[in-house]
Amino acid sequence: MLGRRGAFLLILGIGKTCWGIGMLVDPPSTAGLYLLTQWCDIRHWAWLWISAGIITTVSAFLRIGRDRVGFVVALIPPIVWAIAYMAAVVSGQFSRGAYVALWYLTSHVGVILWAATVPEYSVPPAPQSAREGGPG
Repeated sequence: MLGRRGAFLLILGIGKTCWGIGMLVDPPSTAGLYLLTQWCDIRHWAWLWISAGIITTVSAFLRIGRDRVGFVVALIPPIVWAIAYMAAVVSGQFSRGAYVALWYLTSHVGVILWAATVPEYSVPPAPQSAREGGPG
């Protein structure tokens, strides 16, 4: 029913929602997140993850093409976090932030961008021998 793209969005959406809820229940260290926490508490930023997670989850049930909103919204929290960590590196507040930012950009942003390009139904071509009717 969901297909490959929908399943990915469902998993991603539930994960983002849980990540945000975790920030509400037991707020993490805000080291490297000064760019965000200067505006509001980390618990308020948790709602960015929760909102993105809910929208991504709902998008899992949309038709191909319309599910694009889920992929776009799923990018927002990790991009915001990556920017905050990179700003902390540039300002000298959190040298480890470069590694964390790269982690968000590869394992979150990169994977989401890749998954957004995966067609719903793609079957690799049959081996040459199978197309010719030959053995194995």
